[in-house]
Amino acid sequence: MLTSKLSSKGQLTLPKEVRETLGAAPGDVILYEVEGGAVQIRRIDPLDAAFHAALSSTLEEWVTPEDEEAFGDL
Repeated sequence: MLTSKLSSKGQLTLPKEVRETLGAAPGDVILYEVEGGAVQIRRIDPLDAAFHAALSSTLEEWVTPEDEEAFGDL
């Protein structure tokens, strides 16, 4: 089991074994997927990050309180 300590600025250092497993290097983009009480992390290519950002901006119309109420349990 690996651990990291959260800094006063809310930052973590990924342990060497985690960086090696992810194939992560300085400057890489790390994606955090939060589901329930767990978080999965993975390294993504910059193109993936740009695609995700572009796609996310087109979906803002679907993120209203009414949508959450209607579709939140799906």
